[in-house]
Amino acid sequence: MTSSPTLELTAADADRARALRSMKRLATGLLLVMAVIFAVAFALEGRYPWLAYVRAASEGGMVGALADWFAVTALFRHPLGIPIPHTAIIPKRKDEIGVSLGEFVETNFLSEEVVRQKLASVSVSEKLGGWLSEPANAERVTAEGAIAVRGLLETLSDDDVREVIEALASKHLIDPQWAPNIGRWVEHIVGVGAHHDAVDLLLDRTGEWLSTNPKAFERLVSSRLPTWVPSFVDRLVDDKLYREAVSFVQAVRADPDHQLRHALDGYLGELAEQLQHDDATITRFENAKHEVIDSPRVREVAGKTWTAAKSAFLEALDAPDSDLRVRIAGTIADFGRRLSTDRAFSTRVDTRVADALSYVVTRYRHDIASIITETVERWDARETTQKIELLVGRDLQFIRLNGTIVGALAGLAIFTVAQAVLRAF
Repeated sequence: MTSSPTLELTAADADRARALRSMKRLATGLLLVMAVIFAVAFALEGRYPWLAYVRAASEGGMVGALADWFAVTALFRHPLGIPIPHTAIIPKRKDEIGVSLGEFVETNFLSEEVVRQKLASVSVSEKLGGWLSEPANAERVTAEGAIAVRGLLETLSDDDVREVIEALASKHLIDPQWAPNIGRWVEHIVGVGAHHDAVDLLLDRTGEWLSTNPKAFERLVSSRLPTWVPSFVDRLVDDKLYREAVSFVQAVRADPDHQLRHALDGYLGELAEQLQHDDATITRFENAKHEVIDSPRVREVAGKTWTAAKSAFLEALDAPDSDLRVRIAGTIADFGRRLSTDRAFSTRVDTRVADALSYVVTRYRHDIASIITETVERWDARETTQKIELLVGRDLQFIRLNGTIVGALAGLAIFTVAQAVLRAF
């Protein structure tokens, strides 16, 4: 006969095994006591007629003890190793038990009504809010979240992340045409005159630069004059050019209706129109965009930016006193305080949570319950039997004890009634 596999016991299982063995010895011991009493009473019944009642009681006790021993044993194995029909029920019907257990959980626990009633009775948002509002708890949540985020980031390959970023940027940022959108943007700016302030600022900065950098105009034109031109003429030309430049900038800055301003408006308007509708301009703009963005240097900068951002983020996550951690903990605590004090807000949160869980339970309860069924199906039949016996076997031994006692009382009662009937007739 093949021996049962050895079940790997936990500390709790070991305690249950000792308790089960103790109860088995007690139930078996009571059966032996009944057998001894029966033998003595049966042997001495002729000399002491009253022992007939004792014999009947002990006989009933043995019958009850044996019957319940058989019933309890038949749940887990064949009694005495004999393959009697309808015994070893749990090993034989393990899969059916798993299906029934899954259906029971699905029907009685994973229902929308049960979920909503349970959530309504526990006031999730109020209790959660009170817990989160404690600074220590908010910091604990932040710390645990930081560990989880760090673990997630460390599992990501930098090269893979860069490839994903490049793919997303290419699909949603680089590949779509920029020119028409920029053209419409420029058209709107010109239409409302929003660029005038920028032009004034540029003129102010140009005027300031000319005032502080007059030497920049030295020899700007005169250096290109023939060598036979006298030097004082060179200086006159340079000075004249400098004064004209300063005067021109001041004139444009002072005159909102200056010709240069109108020329700039016209240029920007024409550029906006071409960016939207001129294929040649659009093509040139898009080609320039791709040359700039798709250059190896830009890709290198993007990769270094991700690496630097990741390092800075991880460093902030690791430091309990970093601004990031402090701000996150503060936000969590504020959220908790609002949950616990703002009744309308907590009610909305409870409603959203109940709706979300109800949706999950309604849509996926069969899949959730099937985990129980599939798990039980994967269990080894003998190990499952041993595990269940350890969990409930001690309580089942009380059935044997009760069967012995009830059987003895029933045997005594039946014998007594029978004797009374015989005397009556």
